[in-house]
Amino acid sequence: MDINTQTLRSAYVGFNAAFQSGLREATSMYGRIATTVPSTTRENEYGWLGKFPRFREWIGDRVINSLAKHGYSIRNRPFELTVEVDRDDFSDDNLGIYTPLFSQLGMAAGTFPDELIWPLLKAGFSTPCYDGQYFFDTDHPVLDANGEAVSVANTDGGSGTPWFLLDVRQALKPLIYQERKAFGNLVRMDREDDQNVFMKKQFLYGLDGRANVGFGFWQMAWGSRQTLNAANYAAARAAMAEFKADFGKPLAIVPNLLVVPPSLEEAGRRLLQSQLVNGGETNPWAGTAEMMMVPWLA
Repeated sequence: MDINTQTLRSAYVGFNAAFQSGLREATSMYGRIATTVPSTTRENEYGWLGKFPRFREWIGDRVINSLAKHGYSIRNRPFELTVEVDRDDFSDDNLGIYTPLFSQLGMAAGTFPDELIWPLLKAGFSTPCYDGQYFFDTDHPVLDANGEAVSVANTDGGSGTPWFLLDVRQALKPLIYQERKAFGNLVRMDREDDQNVFMKKQFLYGLDGRANVGFGFWQMAWGSRQTLNAANYAAARAAMAEFKADFGKPLAIVPNLLVVPPSLEEAGRRLLQSQLVNGGETNPWAGTAEMMMVPWLA
């Protein structure tokens, strides 16, 4: 194959088509627990996370809900992925071998948020959220009906394999995927006078973007390292249903998603999908939540 502007352009069109195909076929999971928030700057401030707006009877003047209670921000981070195509493969018309590579590049771009979201969820036992406490903690500060600070837990501790019970029906999901620049544009360095081509006979193709992840409302999530069984699941559901906003206003949390790693898939299915337990008793927890096994948590 002659290497010229036309053949290089044709090769790029083919590579990009494979990339876009892989991007469309990518099966991501992060969207079930994370809200995607567009970003237009280096860093986004989420001070309003300290407030759950609730209606009150209008007596006297309006009461302004301040949105700057907490200083919690997410700074975007740059990421890139670059692959090479050997010039000899161009000369030998051997470009078909790269189609799977560029398809996989598209899949990697489509599932990249999973690589950030799921490790963050797993790290919630030791990573602070907007109120300065760990996302899964025993002493989140909340004001009771009298305006006094009390401690509220969204974890029951333990030392085993973690599992998570979430309410993902709210406007803001438990985690945030902040996107500044998407990974949807395949760029190239394939001119004969590009240094990589001249020095190493490598044509380069790559992606870059900017994004980051953070925590939303801890009230939407329960993290446990206790054994995944009926008793601990029931305790988690009951505790979440009791969560209140400041000044004692109920949040009406109803968890609907149980997230487990591969090692707890069987336990999760028995808990939520078996109609009978204990040799014939009706399982009261069957169908009370969807179970989601997440390989990223392995």
